Amino acid sequence: MPREALPPPSHPSDRSRIIALDVLRGLTLCEILLANIQLIANHGTAVVTKPMGDWDPWLGLPTFSLLFGIGFSLLLGSAANRVPRPRLVLLRRLVALLAIGLVHMLLWPGEILTKYAIVGMLVLLPSSWLPRWAVAGLAAALIPAALIGGGGPLLIAGLFLLGSALVRYGVVEKIERSARGPLLLGLAFAAGAACALWAAAGTGADTTQPSFTSSLADLLLTGVYVCALLVLLRTPLRPALQAVFAPLGRMALTNYLTATLLVLAAGHILGLPIGQSARTAFLAAGAILAAQWLVSTLWLRRYRQGPLEWLWRWATWAHRPPLSRAAT
Repeated sequence: MPREALPPPSHPSDRSRIIALDVLRGLTLCEILLANIQLIANHGTAVVTKPMGDWDPWLGLPTFSLLFGIGFSLLLGSAANRVPRPRLVLLRRLVALLAIGLVHMLLWPGEILTKYAIVGMLVLLPSSWLPRWAVAGLAAALIPAALIGGGGPLLIAGLFLLGSALVRYGVVEKIERSARGPLLLGLAFAAGAACALWAAAGTGADTTQPSFTSSLADLLLTGVYVCALLVLLRTPLRPALQAVFAPLGRMALTNYLTATLLVLAAGHILGLPIGQSARTAFLAAGAILAAQWLVSTLWLRRYRQGPLEWLWRWATWAHRPPLSRAAT
């Protein structure tokens, strides 16, 4: 098997995290909760009014999918240096995620982890045998096809592959080095989104139904949002952004799952009308995120990762990893 088929290896001594990914993951987690909280409270059934008013979940889910593809290839590169069968490590990780998602689905039918695990096994894992140019080409083909078809698992697969390609071409390891690249790319995305919105408005189509141009505009706006955050992380705002969002992002799995429990508890035990009142939903989401930020911040002072991240890592590597920061 050619060496180029694998992601660029990372040195075992390189234990540093890419802070921008943690911040982006934490911010995306906030957006997903805001987009889904009313649906979670109603157990996935529709509400009388649009959930959270005009809040668009498009800003969160594509970013999460992209980050998942990035994380997959980063871990594969690390596993290639540590074990003789790195893809078996990733397979265990995806199987464990599927099990977690199936349990979570009992509480929230709209959860995304099961789809991520299945698409990961069907698309991401086989793509690790392909050269990077083929992965990038598949991403470039799948994403437009998914937009034409209205999104779904095909879009998840395309974004997974795009994230993987960004790692294998060395883009991800450079995102913290300069603001110029994200700035130029963000401007290009903004121009493309403006053109797509103009084209969608000019067709006179039903704006309540997604079309290729409107879906393309949403995806490009997501790219603008990602690039804007990367630019802001190169400014004096970086410490504040890191303090607020990185703890949430480092414990994204734990926070994603416990948010469902907290929403259901707030609705069924406390009797809050989250599913019927957008104002109550906003306040509940803010309270949940504030509590999760506090717990995440305090937890990470003593421990290396969140509790569910630790269990997921245990299942991934098939041996118990250290959890406490005091452990050697």
